[in-house]
Amino acid sequence: MEYDIFFSIAQTPDESGEIPSEQIMLNNYFQQVGLADQLGFGVAWIAQAHLSTATQKLNRRPVVPHWQGEVGLCTDFPQLALETFRSTSQIEVGSAVLSILASGGPIAVAERIANTVMLHGLNPQESRRLHVGFSAGRFEFMARPYGIEPRDGVEEAAWPALRGQIFMEASEIFLRLLRGDVISSNDVMATILSREYFRSDEDWVAVQEAAMARDGLDEAPDEVEIDRRYDFEDLKIIPTAWRRELLSLTAGTHDPKAQVFVNQFLPVKVFNLSITAPDLIDATHARMSECYHSDGGEWQRRDMPRTSFVFLNAEVGLSPKEQSVAAAGEAKLALGSYWQALEGTLDPTKVERAANNALIGNAEEVAQQMVERFHGDDRIMTWFDFFNHDSDRVCRNMTAFIEQVTPRVEELLSARGA
Repeated sequence: MEYDIFFSIAQTPDESGEIPSEQIMLNNYFQQVGLADQLGFGVAWIAQAHLSTATQKLNRRPVVPHWQGEVGLCTDFPQLALETFRSTSQIEVGSAVLSILASGGPIAVAERIANTVMLHGLNPQESRRLHVGFSAGRFEFMARPYGIEPRDGVEEAAWPALRGQIFMEASEIFLRLLRGDVISSNDVMATILSREYFRSDEDWVAVQEAAMARDGLDEAPDEVEIDRRYDFEDLKIIPTAWRRELLSLTAGTHDPKAQVFVNQFLPVKVFNLSITAPDLIDATHARMSECYHSDGGEWQRRDMPRTSFVFLNAEVGLSPKEQSVAAAGEAKLALGSYWQALEGTLDPTKVERAANNALIGNAEEVAQQMVERFHGDDRIMTWFDFFNHDSDRVCRNMTAFIEQVTPRVEELLSARGA
């Protein structure tokens, strides 16, 4: 197995209700990523967020009305990535995930990424890659100020399906510009909606009725064309002569059509969520083996990092049993706080489901769980800072994971012939 690490940098209340300052949060990040570099983690994946989660609760349509604090402090991934590269020597850096609908949209984001890799690659000896995980963004309020909201009644009715199509349109622009193409909006996919894009007949009928009202149609249309979201004449981003071998791309989408679509342009890997079911993971590997862009070589299991919460307790002075009990309590508290923040009510079913996908216990228990749940060729994106602002404790957990858990995992895999 290979091991990456995820940093949420989420400015949330601690157990006492106190919210650490922005300076403390970012200092904690650099302490932890510096240790991750020393311990040999492969990629430091950084969550990116935009705009104040606290302020959006005052909006007419708050997305996460019960979240306390800020969902994330990394609002400029390129800057933080370059600072991280400068302060480390081995670890690579990735975004998990960068919204290509916010911050000016796909054209602006493509130019920033090209510039970041240009600066990073000025040293001819540099071989560490920038891993750009990109998506539509989890929280819609972060993209709304950039015009990503319904423009008329048809788009309002179609919005859940249409937002996915906007992501595909933006993805084509983003990827083709990174590839070095000269393009205009006329060269980009058209969005034409039909029944297949909607979950139910009722949802599709609502779109048809809205189109009839808007366009003065006498009959329900079989297809509804949506104006492109991005309208522009021929353009090409600069810089142009940057080291593309230092860029790795990963799409944060579970839509099979989108996964296939983006691989028309460049090699694009995929993420999974921490609670993704095993059958979906296997289906994704099978699909990506067929559609992965040939420039990326043959698809491998490591190309889809397996995200996992890690609630490890290896604290000195506790027996293995006490460590196990303490870890279970820590996991329940953190996962409960998370779902409560997202939904406002504690849903025991969701907490239990997330706990079943998390790694919880002492070093031996975590190792056993990893061997039971993961393939021997998987790459695990470990998440230690989840609702935990005790940076020294997070660092101890990271160290115990590498020094105690991973050797035991290799022993167990070797014993079963994996």
